[in-house]
Amino acid sequence: MNQKKNEPFIEYYEELQKAIDQAVWLNFKHRVQNQNFGVLDAPEDQFAVANQLMLEDLEMEFHEPLPEDYTKMSFEQIQKIRSDEDPLSHWENLVGMFSVADGELLRFILQHKVPLKKIIRYELASRGHDENHQWVGFDKAKEIWLKE
Repeated sequence: MNQKKNEPFIEYYEELQKAIDQAVWLNFKHRVQNQNFGVLDAPEDQFAVANQLMLEDLEMEFHEPLPEDYTKMSFEQIQKIRSDEDPLSHWENLVGMFSVADGELLRFILQHKVPLKKIIRYELASRGHDENHQWVGFDKAKEIWLKE
């Protein structure tokens, strides 16, 4: 999605959790542009994901609180994401990384408590960008990502 800054935006979903997940992703994805997305009720038992500009145009407010993180995600939520015939692209890509991984590697990760967070931080540091995907160079990126 190539959305321009300050452009009204709205998408519709039949499931509340899917709308919430999309709003959380869009807030993350557009954090540099400082766009704010949220969820509100829509006609025909649907839920709308909209940006703040669209809400101002509609003279409405967001209805659903968004989670700060996914630490409380349940097995049932993961199962629903995995069985969705039309998954959100970020979930599809994320679970896809694990879907193609060798089962023995996944068991090894769990059995030996491999620090995935540290591996991810190292990978991001080696790319030379900061938390907002702005180029800062490899030394600065290492400083940013390898601190906890």
